[in-house]
Amino acid sequence: MTPDILRKRIETAQGNRPADIVIKNAKIVNVYSHEITEGDIAISDGVIAGIGAYSGEKEINAGGCCAIPGLIDSHIHIESSFLTPEEFGAMVVPFGTTTVIADPHEITNVCGVEGFRYMLEAAKRTALDIKYMVPSCVPCSPFENSGAVIDAKIVAELLQDENVLGLAEFMNYVGIINNDEECLNKICAALDRHKPIDGHAPGLLGAARQAYISANILTDHECTTAEELQQSIASGMYVQLRHGSACHNLEQLIKGITPENSRRCLLCSDDLQPVTIYEHGHINNDIRLCVTGGIDPITAIQMGSLNTAECYGLTDRGAITPGKRADIVLIDNLRDFNVQKVFIGGKLTAENGKYLLPITKQDISAVSGSVHIETFSADKLRMPLSFDEVLTIGVIPHNIVTKKVHAKVKRDIDGCFVYDPNNDIAKIAVIERHHNTGNVGLGLITGYDIRHGAIAITIAHDSHNIIAVGVSDSDMTLAVQTLAAQGGGIAIVLDGHVIDSMPLPIAGLMSDKDGHHVAAALKRINDTAHTQLGVDDDIEPVSTLCFMSLPVIPEIKLTDKGLFDVTKFEFTEI
Repeated sequence: MTPDILRKRIETAQGNRPADIVIKNAKIVNVYSHEITEGDIAISDGVIAGIGAYSGEKEINAGGCCAIPGLIDSHIHIESSFLTPEEFGAMVVPFGTTTVIADPHEITNVCGVEGFRYMLEAAKRTALDIKYMVPSCVPCSPFENSGAVIDAKIVAELLQDENVLGLAEFMNYVGIINNDEECLNKICAALDRHKPIDGHAPGLLGAARQAYISANILTDHECTTAEELQQSIASGMYVQLRHGSACHNLEQLIKGITPENSRRCLLCSDDLQPVTIYEHGHINNDIRLCVTGGIDPITAIQMGSLNTAECYGLTDRGAITPGKRADIVLIDNLRDFNVQKVFIGGKLTAENGKYLLPITKQDISAVSGSVHIETFSADKLRMPLSFDEVLTIGVIPHNIVTKKVHAKVKRDIDGCFVYDPNNDIAKIAVIERHHNTGNVGLGLITGYDIRHGAIAITIAHDSHNIIAVGVSDSDMTLAVQTLAAQGGGIAIVLDGHVIDSMPLPIAGLMSDKDGHHVAAALKRINDTAHTQLGVDDDIEPVSTLCFMSLPVIPEIKLTDKGLFDVTKFEFTEI
């Protein structure tokens, strides 16, 4: 900022000089006063100078469209879109998203600081304003092998970067409430720099939740019930209402929103795939769902803009008022929220669903070649069992929470598990892929309902080892080997043949292709999993599988070290 720029803005606001750009004839939604006014929006050097009647060097007729603030996703992992930051921006900006609060812990778990730095640099190449949080839990727990370790010293160093907003979701809530020294050091590093801290505390209630919040944890996106939402808000938290590809908590949480607590509610995606975005939208779809659920439209817009800006101290955005950054979205109406035009910093960036800026990409060589499984072999998939009665991972549709399911299975003459086509129980394996340790965790899964072949992926929250599920060891082996050959991604095998795949050369997490390519590939892969492997139609094949190794989400998960009981926070026998 310079006096000359400020002087120009003030003169523009008074009508003493023409604005750079004027958006005329708009129905302007004021998220502060909760009212709608008709008029013009004057923009000077990318900032809103005034609202009223203005003339400008360039004038754009809104044609009576509603003007709302640029939308903000309060918590997302860009890597879960399988796209680079540049392509992710090109995908979501046309849906009215102008800012995202991103946690790059997926790529950081694989590539460490190198991965974090890659994401920072790539973000500079998109109009979308990506605000990164430093991953707090790399690895997310000591119960699995990840590609890197980000300790408190490294966290403190990364937090000094002016481009870093705060400390990302603290999944190790057990460590916090038990005063783990490393956890406390990371939190203190953020507090000393006055940086916000995101939370992650599924099912944590009562005194334990109070202890967690007392560490200055600001947000939580893991609330699944109105009770959790209300208790969190009453304790001073912001609650992020999640609506992603696999987790649909928003609709349930709407029931707990009141006029009194709505300003502590934020909208977020957490994990969102291109297919979902292209078919339904992004934060504009969340707002649409809120309105359908009975929330006042302007209140819903607040939740998707102003509330998040205030939560994270982004005082330059979140509203269409003088002095705010000109992040402005023109929509058709306050019911459907279809986006017509998107301005970021006063620049027309998207129109009628099209991203208008050229895309140049950051070099990916530093974050490629991340699958190291030279010691893996089919023998490591053999599962000897001492009993027919076993503990399985029970999949719950549309949820990343699993349940413990006890079941009876078949064994061969050597006592090894044998798939029974009359029983919905399949083998699941997690293969360590970062350091070639040879670790293979084995378990059984029910509710996924795979009936033929195998599927394997290198997207496994949050340490991103390989997850493979199948009904035959040979097909599972080929699927895993295919991932190594293609540099990560997804592979589907049936009767000894690779019938579908999608390479993800960037850390085994992201494609080097655009959103439309990835969306089409994912849709095809999901269709293949349903129609040829028999995966339950009520299960999202890839997104669901991604969370089967996350040992901080109840009740039971599988890591490369074995079957893990999250409720007891310890490994368990099958």
